[in-house]
Amino acid sequence: MTGESRIVCSACGAAPDPRTPYPFRCPNADSDDVDHVVVRLLDLDRTGFPSRTDESEGQGMPFLRYRELLHSHHRARAAGMGEDEFVELVRRLDDAVAEVAGVGFRTTPFGRSPLLSDRLGFAPAGGVWVKDETGNVTGSHKGRHLMGVLLHLEVAERIGLADPHNRPDLAIASCGNAALAAAAIARAAERSLRVYVPVGADAGVIESIQELGAAVVCCDREPGVPGDPTLAYLRAEVARGAIPFTCQGSENGLVIEGGSTLAYEIGSDLWREEVELDHLVVQVGGGALASSCIQGLDDVAALGLLRRAPRIHTVQTAGGHPLERAHRRVRQELPPSPSRSQVDTVLRRAARHRSAFMWPWDHEPQSIATGILDDETYDWRAVVAGMLTSGGRALVVTEEGLAEAHELGHAAGFPVDPTGSAGLAGLLQLVADGVVDAGDRVAVLFTGVDR
Repeated sequence: MTGESRIVCSACGAAPDPRTPYPFRCPNADSDDVDHVVVRLLDLDRTGFPSRTDESEGQGMPFLRYRELLHSHHRARAAGMGEDEFVELVRRLDDAVAEVAGVGFRTTPFGRSPLLSDRLGFAPAGGVWVKDETGNVTGSHKGRHLMGVLLHLEVAERIGLADPHNRPDLAIASCGNAALAAAAIARAAERSLRVYVPVGADAGVIESIQELGAAVVCCDREPGVPGDPTLAYLRAEVARGAIPFTCQGSENGLVIEGGSTLAYEIGSDLWREEVELDHLVVQVGGGALASSCIQGLDDVAALGLLRRAPRIHTVQTAGGHPLERAHRRVRQELPPSPSRSQVDTVLRRAARHRSAFMWPWDHEPQSIATGILDDETYDWRAVVAGMLTSGGRALVVTEEGLAEAHELGHAAGFPVDPTGSAGLAGLLQLVADGVVDAGDRVAVLFTGVDR
């Protein structure tokens, strides 16, 4: 625990031992049917945010620019690490990532797309804003999550909580982009990585992962055994001592704050331009991206830099939509226009009975948006809370809608894949349903490059 931030379980309130180098899971996890997920809580009265015109060191580097919002920074400073030493650490790691991946972590573009705005019938005052992650490290947003985790690992060594000469292996469960990002970052940090992927994962991605020096294990489904087999393998590996270097918040709650740098960038751009965002549409698989965006934009709004956070809408496929199912079940226990306290009360109750709200999908899901076909949405409570408190919707889109969004994204000049453009498919549905007005400002995230 530090003065500016602390880590606690969002369900039971337990906190990892402050001396542990790896505070990634609740100490009570796996003991009952409670939805144990650790979260980072900030003391925003003691936290800084870069000014509109800040030209200081790290202007275009998110893990420097927003370091005062990262638990790894607070932990380092509380242990006596100097500011210059932390900055040097981030720069060294970023340079190493750039050496491996060809690019380090830099602020990615966010702006109004004239073609998408016109095609969807928006007025000049409104429109579609795109956060384009296709040029980020290894072609997706996933590296943000894992760079945040890597900073925790490196800080733990610098402050004497972990032995740099006896490093545990890293392990990840993924179907593609997250594994590729993990392999590049692990290679940059000179750490061993084992990657668990489903049978049928993209052969080109697997080859790239292996070229980066990671070990790949293909995991087949066992008849009658529910749930993602890659996650079962990951959990077994972690039980043997590996570090969960993965993008499921249930396995490593600190993947969220690295992903929140994406939302901090959006908040910075909105603040600088003095505009508000009415809606954010986010594609959801395991839920880490949506959870990160909700946390990050809530932080920016709570710091007074935005008048309000946008309405959060989520997108899943007709082939598999466990988040929409959980949202529907929670919604049934609430009045038509619930207050924040009513939402919190129902979600606290839901957290104590996880299996009644979130469980593996009944059959193996299929879709062209393969990256959001997780059997479960592991960060479901945070995402459901974000939708309910902001007035958003849990959307289920068709394969035709996903294909149309993919084509539109390319027509607008973005080399995005069908998973990465799935948020746009949700926006198409919101427009068709009359949920957004022509003058609204709506953001979508293009999160993965077409390979």
